[in-house]
Amino acid sequence: MVVSSSVGQDFSGNPTTRFMLALVADQSKTQVLELSDKFDFSRADMLAEVGVYLGETAKRLKNPQQDYYLTLHGLPLSFEKFTWPFHASTSGADTFLVHGEVHLQDGEGSPLHAKVAASMTVTFAEIVKAPEQPFSEGFIYNAVRKTMDQGQLELVKSGNRQPVPVTTRFYSPWKKRFNFNDTTEGQRQEFLAAKVFWLSGVLGDGKPVWLLDPRDAQYLNSTVEELKKTTAALAGEGLIHLAADTEYATPTEALMGHRSQYQAELAHALAFIKPTFNEDMRSGHTNM
Repeated sequence: MVVSSSVGQDFSGNPTTRFMLALVADQSKTQVLELSDKFDFSRADMLAEVGVYLGETAKRLKNPQQDYYLTLHGLPLSFEKFTWPFHASTSGADTFLVHGEVHLQDGEGSPLHAKVAASMTVTFAEIVKAPEQPFSEGFIYNAVRKTMDQGQLELVKSGNRQPVPVTTRFYSPWKKRFNFNDTTEGQRQEFLAAKVFWLSGVLGDGKPVWLLDPRDAQYLNSTVEELKKTTAALAGEGLIHLAADTEYATPTEALMGHRSQYQAELAHALAFIKPTFNEDMRSGHTNM
């Protein structure tokens, strides 16, 4: 349901409308949807896609925290302060930008975060139906996760905004779908088990998390149907408890017993994304 609406402003000062959305069953679970003043509500194809976005948002709002996501390397992150819609680059570059922040959520109040500037090329923009939140939020979050996987984003206590290039390398024109991470069934099992461990067991007070999120399916180059099979396999192994509708799950004691493993993976992932200094250069040994 729409709790309220207000006039907002995008990065360039143009007017927007900010809708405060809430679950009908629990109005304490909210999310802001911000659309530009130019958004065309008369287009049926636009409204259909917004309807899909709202349906997924309703399911995501049932999570303990709707904006928490996991990377393939085991980093639990929250996505915050994203300023929609996209705006044209002010530096003269032929790109469209959206700014936001990702924060490490390790259950211990970590100050580590990254301010990001996701830059969408003009070529990539032609793929997107509209540079608005409902049409772009999913693949932007996945592009941030993918860039983190590649060690090209650093989590710091303070720092400047870091670039996240969003190009056609994230899209397969012949398959007409996004392309982020090719994964095996085993990798998907590891990912979903880690997701339940962190987002439910550590960060969610043991409350159920949604395991059939289409954003995760896109991020893993998979499908919701494949994630459903993976979820059933994890339940069969005694690692998760499925909710009545089987789309949500909580961890078993057996899964929570892997705490040292997941903490080690977290430490390894943080070490991987931390820049290293070439000690040879400190002594003046270079190839220049």
